[in-house]
Amino acid sequence: MGPLGYPEMVVIFLIILLLFGAKKLPQLARGLGKSMGEFKKAKDEFEHEITKAEDEVTHDAAPKSPAPKDIEPREDKDA
Repeated sequence: MGPLGYPEMVVIFLIILLLFGAKKLPQLARGLGKSMGEFKKAKDEFEHEITKAEDEVTHDAAPKSPAPKDIEPREDKDA
């Protein structure tokens, strides 16, 4: 099944118009728009939380180098 073309979209619109009527169509479109906005907002928040958790894991898993005061001088055995 391929993408929807212009004729298919017109047929779908006419079927929706017949099912819901002309008076309910703007209300239906408004509700659909709000729902899509809420879905996008929830998706963005979810992606932000995943990125935040990933950054925390990456930051915590990074090897920690010893502080300069913890490094002992190296003794050369040849000298």
